[in-house]
Amino acid sequence: MSRSSPGVARMAAILNFIADHPRQSFALTDLVRALKLSRATCHALLTGLVDVGYLYRTSDKTYVLGPALAAIGRTAAEHFSPLQVAQPEMRKLADDFDLVCGAYFLEGDTIHLRERAASASHVGYPVPLGTRMPLRWVQATSFFARSPREADAAQVRINPSPSAEQLEQLYAGMAFVRENGFIALTRRPESVAGEAISPSGLEDPPVVPRTDLDDDGVYPLMAIMAPIYDARDRVSISLVLAGFNGATTGAEIRTAGKALAEACARISRFLIGDPETA
Repeated sequence: MSRSSPGVARMAAILNFIADHPRQSFALTDLVRALKLSRATCHALLTGLVDVGYLYRTSDKTYVLGPALAAIGRTAAEHFSPLQVAQPEMRKLADDFDLVCGAYFLEGDTIHLRERAASASHVGYPVPLGTRMPLRWVQATSFFARSPREADAAQVRINPSPSAEQLEQLYAGMAFVRENGFIALTRRPESVAGEAISPSGLEDPPVVPRTDLDDDGVYPLMAIMAPIYDARDRVSISLVLAGFNGATTGAEIRTAGKALAEACARISRFLIGDPETA
């Protein structure tokens, strides 16, 4: 793994520290003590940051965030989309596994397919980009994996209401996602071959969450789903790998699921602001 420049890391530490205390200003001595930097190094970094407008030096010789940084923040807030980070990950997953990778956004109680990457053999995938569908208990395994109270509230609004057996599968699926980072969705035994993964009507999707994967077992796999978390530890986006041929071993599911979960974790870390990389 490549390492960043110590100078860049120190500048970021100064900016992050001041940003974490937006109603305060800090003197050189305050920053030296808080960030454990040498006085000479800290003074040089502060001078450089003031010169480019990222910090402003007040009349009492303290420092606050500067106008150039504020302008950058406004531009990022107005134009940034998590899809900018997700798209390269989705493309790699689609190519590596010869599948379709979709980014599904949760908007209220509706799931919206806002982006998709497809391998050459899946250009005619039947779920069109832009499709909106009502949230169902099956997808809730990913969207509410760490939010059981929100899952409870969502079930009240879902029509048709999930049965007791489906609720048991939902919470088992949520636990599986918390432990493994993904959930496999396999075809219901009574579903018709070729049925779409997530119909837009009121009927339930023809899939169930699989929580008992055996590496040597063979499963009628339809999709693998994994959550992307934001700074509030909530999920508004899930990536879905689809286009499987059906009969897939548990070991193959775990391989694809691990890759999907790792991609979602990288995107989550970026959105959260965690500099660590996988």
